[in-house]
Amino acid sequence: MYLDAAKKQEIFGQYGKSNTDTGSAESQIALFSYRISHLTEHMKNNRKDHSTERALTTLVGKRRSLLNYLKDRDIERYRAIVKALNLRK
Repeated sequence: MYLDAAKKQEIFGQYGKSNTDTGSAESQIALFSYRISHLTEHMKNNRKDHSTERALTTLVGKRRSLLNYLKDRDIERYRAIVKALNLRK
């Protein structure tokens, strides 16, 4: 499986405050970004998989709303997570 408990703990530890910090916006954005990259690779090989395409679109929207929330609340944390995940070109 591409996303097991150990991988989640690693993501939360790297981008959150601790390994058990699953609720912070940064850790959720990082987790969504990991899932989005995995689904993007899947969609490159399986163009007609419409259910996965819909799930991917939903995840992108959730990440966008979390980024907007973080931008409104704390612009420095927003800039830090965007830079850490290379979300802008």
